[in-house]
Amino acid sequence: MLSPRQHLILRALIEEYIEQAEPVGSRTLSKRDDIGCSAATIRNELADLEEMGFLEQPHTSAGRVPSHFGYRFYVDHLMQPGQVNRSDLLSVRRLFASQMDALEQTIEQTAAILSRMTNYTSIILGPELSDNKLKHLQVVPVNERMAVAIIVTDTGHVDQRRIIVPEGVSLSSIETMVNLLNAKLTGVPLHCLKQTVYQELSAELSRHVEQYESILAMIDQMLAAHLEGQVFTSGTTNMLTQPEFRDVGKVKALMDLLEEGETLAKLVSGFSGGLQVKIGEENHLEAMNNCSIVTVSFSIEGRSLGRIGVLGPTRMDYSKVVSLLQLLADDFSEHLRRTYG
Repeated sequence: MLSPRQHLILRALIEEYIEQAEPVGSRTLSKRDDIGCSAATIRNELADLEEMGFLEQPHTSAGRVPSHFGYRFYVDHLMQPGQVNRSDLLSVRRLFASQMDALEQTIEQTAAILSRMTNYTSIILGPELSDNKLKHLQVVPVNERMAVAIIVTDTGHVDQRRIIVPEGVSLSSIETMVNLLNAKLTGVPLHCLKQTVYQELSAELSRHVEQYESILAMIDQMLAAHLEGQVFTSGTTNMLTQPEFRDVGKVKALMDLLEEGETLAKLVSGFSGGLQVKIGEENHLEAMNNCSIVTVSFSIEGRSLGRIGVLGPTRMDYSKVVSLLQLLADDFSEHLRRTYG
């Protein structure tokens, strides 16, 4: 159990270290108005905090830095809610007031603005598409043997893919097929589309289109969607500006991780519920041992669609990041509700 003075000194040291990125000594803390005790007293308290595992001393003559245990205690018990500055607040409001038709565009711009505001790396895990429902389907012929199939879901996801038009299939058959699919499949979850086509539409298709088997082959191509959530990142090079990552070995492992979309997706999808903070080794990835990640979910009508996250050094400004993420998640969810709800 820490005393009120130890709480005060630990919080002050962590906030000084977050700002300065240099070990903090007793003389620095004694100059703060909110501490109110001598350098000698602070030195004794720092020694006790180090012995209890909250602090570390990189070198004998250096000041002290927070341990991962110290950061965890700070986040859970000492951190004060940060205030989002007016400039950042206006940027968020302008972002979600602008017209963005596609969900991917909204996510990309949200990731970009978040990395600019924090100077860290933003990671956004988009919604898994399996539960998305078909809103509209379109086929645009490119030439006699090629067309582009466009699938729009109820969350604004747009999937475009080239498909091969089987030889002999007429434009009128394609038009009939698209009309039937839109009439029967609108509102059906993506993971049920193929099953619905074969169970409920195949007989009707055989009556209304020529070359029925070729048309079914086209539908198979159109509905071969990737249903997993997509990971969006922005500001990956921001990590290079952090003093902790001057070591090429440390930053290379992290940069490699940020290029592995599947690993990142697993990392972010491992979070659940509301706002979550994982510090250093809590992430169970060696490349993340010197990093923290803060995430929060975004949703539409109570349905969680994905997570917004910020990746930074363990020396991250947690207070600022937490406040920004809570603001972004609320505004993002409201934007989704207005646009796709």
